[in-house]
Amino acid sequence: MRLKQRHGAITPGIAVGVAMLLGACAGPSWDSGDSTYRSAAPATSTSGSRQVPAGYYRANPGDTLASIATAFAQRPQDIALWNGLAPGTPIVAGQVLRVAPLASGVASGSGAVQSGVLMWPLRGAVLKPFVPGKTKGIVIAGKPGDLVKAAAAGRVVYAGTGIEAYGPLIIIKHDDSLITAYGQNGTVLVREGDAVTQGQAIGEVGNDGQGGGSIQFEVRKDGHPVDPLPWLPR
Repeated sequence: MRLKQRHGAITPGIAVGVAMLLGACAGPSWDSGDSTYRSAAPATSTSGSRQVPAGYYRANPGDTLASIATAFAQRPQDIALWNGLAPGTPIVAGQVLRVAPLASGVASGSGAVQSGVLMWPLRGAVLKPFVPGKTKGIVIAGKPGDLVKAAAAGRVVYAGTGIEAYGPLIIIKHDDSLITAYGQNGTVLVREGDAVTQGQAIGEVGNDGQGGGSIQFEVRKDGHPVDPLPWLPR
């Protein structure tokens, strides 16, 4: 992936600062430890290493919103709502979907959650969900060249490649308690110190070599990673 770097070289001090912002010193940010995330392979079983957390389902070939809703005794429109999808959206094998309602108003470590405070930085399937204690955010599928947008207004406090596990990374501070991070970009369109508005393009999705791409999206509340989905429009 090509990075349009618009700032100076990364220094060890900056890298340490970014690691502290993201809590990277506590360990890898994503469950596999692999810094490259491609579209998930089709699941062949609900058991084993590809098992998903409670309340989620990994789609198999031929699945639809209607068939998944029926299997989990839910309404198709609710499955779509919980996953930020339009009704009738085709389901991709390997896609991870929430199939149970979100906990009422609370996310781990976040206090009261305000749904819709943030906007989706990229509209696509959630390939990897947030798992408390195991991951620090979600992975969202996209197409090469898709714009990555600021989830809310704020100031860019980091834009660069100083943390290998995140690839080209952008961090935006929204207030004293809330930051968002966007990793594995193909192109970075902002630089440190820039003020951004909600919905402003800050990066582009790169190419994973298979015609697709994805970004890592994290939300930190009071320094703690929280599930981004309750903060996003449903």
